[in-house]
Amino acid sequence: MRKISDWGNYPVIEADVAGFDSVDELRKKLQRPGNVIAFGNGRSYGDASLQEKILLTRRFRKFLSFDSATGTLCCQAGTLLSEILEVFGPRGWFLPVTPGTKQITVGGAIGADVHGKNHHVDGSFGQHILTMDVMRTDGSVVTCSPTENADFYKVTIGGMGLTGIILNATFRLKKIETAYIREETVRAANLEEIMDCFEASSNWTYSVAWIDCLAKGDSMGRSIMMRGEHATEAELVDAKQKAAPLVPKRGLSLGVPINFPNFALNPLTMKAFNFAYYNKCRPGTHRHIVDYNSFFYPLDAIDDWNRIYGKRGFTQYQFVIPLEAGREGMRKVLTRITESGLGSFLAVLKLFGEQESFMSFPMAGYTLALDFPISHKAMELFKELDAMVADYGGRLYLAKDSRMDAAMFEKTYPNASEFKQIVSMLNEGETRFASLQSKRIGITD
Repeated sequence: MRKISDWGNYPVIEADVAGFDSVDELRKKLQRPGNVIAFGNGRSYGDASLQEKILLTRRFRKFLSFDSATGTLCCQAGTLLSEILEVFGPRGWFLPVTPGTKQITVGGAIGADVHGKNHHVDGSFGQHILTMDVMRTDGSVVTCSPTENADFYKVTIGGMGLTGIILNATFRLKKIETAYIREETVRAANLEEIMDCFEASSNWTYSVAWIDCLAKGDSMGRSIMMRGEHATEAELVDAKQKAAPLVPKRGLSLGVPINFPNFALNPLTMKAFNFAYYNKCRPGTHRHIVDYNSFFYPLDAIDDWNRIYGKRGFTQYQFVIPLEAGREGMRKVLTRITESGLGSFLAVLKLFGEQESFMSFPMAGYTLALDFPISHKAMELFKELDAMVADYGGRLYLAKDSRMDAAMFEKTYPNASEFKQIVSMLNEGETRFASLQSKRIGITD
């Protein structure tokens, strides 16, 4: 038994934890009765990969095949996105979709069906999976794709590991000329301006905004948008960049060696940070060439940054509101957050495109993600926000959730009841795939 948690350091539990190196070893470990869940690199935020028995996938991380003509890669599910970029980035290939960290496994990216700054153009990660192998509790392996065992494929993408343990996946990488991004930053004075900016930026492949969730009045929702495209070799001007166009600039790597004291994060420090961050960007539009690590993964440069929130841990409240209600709903939710004084250093706004998936989070609309230190006051605020999100037809992101109840899940995920029945049917044996989250929101007993 050992103590283990996900990235939010909440909750922390004791679990029977084991890894595996081969399919046969995994099959033997699944013969032990009880509830079990896969655990990749621990970058989901709540309890989605926590259970009394945990199977670590990180040792299962080989590249199995690569087609250099098409960029089609097959790798084991414990492979990190960072490992893919280390090997194939210098060859001129990039991920089809990436979230704000590259420190997640391919299996986790499929189970959570992660999204990125290009969702409005390229959809979610799961939509790029050509085929995958998944082990069931009885040790059998299901090969599935959009045309083979398509129903199982459909419920595994975004299924939070509840249909089986993903062994490997095949998907196509994106061809790039350089490891750099042609970026534009745009400062928006309030929520209306940033939403106008998103809707005017639909022709950009990548777009995201940092938002000041503490600003009030006419400044509520003031933001800085970052939008970008993969830079061509012709667009590079720096001599070092041109000399090695597919090797990103090495930035300064920092670390957080200890947990911060709880008092370090308070309304005054957050207001000071938000004021400084917003005002570092001058009004207007500014153009830069930045390496892809700086554009996509700024927090990956800070090891163990989750320790900033102290021993109490934190949770990320991420929700989406449909496009037709996006402006009104986002304004109402943001107003309540600013009134509470429980702001966030890391508040990220994106505009999703259309997506029709069985259990995935994205829908056409606006999504906002905010980090909150764990506290009773925050938990009470979340209940109010849940009601607002549900009333506007939105939902919460399961990969970030640590406290949603079954009623909220049932109300906001259209296929919740059917998914519960499917998981129950798949879990008929003595070994069952289940997590603390799946029990909390009523998917499993």
